[in-house]
Amino acid sequence: MKVQTTLRIAAGDAHYGGDLVDGAYLLGVFGDLATEICIRQDGDEGLFRAYTSVEFLAPLHVGDYVEVTAELLAVGRTSRRIRFSATKVITARPDLRPSAAEVLSSPVTVATAEGVVVVPSACQRLPGDS
Repeated sequence: MKVQTTLRIAAGDAHYGGDLVDGAYLLGVFGDLATEICIRQDGDEGLFRAYTSVEFLAPLHVGDYVEVTAELLAVGRTSRRIRFSATKVITARPDLRPSAAEVLSSPVTVATAEGVVVVPSACQRLPGDS
């Protein structure tokens, strides 16, 4: 199972000088997609247990557009292992004009991660069991 969303980085998301967004922003988005996967898989939000790896590979700035994907890799009795990626597809171009932007011919991976979410057995409502 795979879920995806596209987001525009808003001015309120900036955390550092130069309209730079902190990595925690993407971890929050990854968590939201993990929740969606658990709801679709189990009928429950689950609980994020741990990230087993996180890599921040390129910066995100206000005005950028990022496609964020989460893919369910493995299902245990209560655990769900998920892979995440965030790819910048449009970049802001304030050097040209405040509202300028361009579609990237080669999207840039800005972050990847893997994590484990737990859905307690008592909370699992598999399809047809509700």
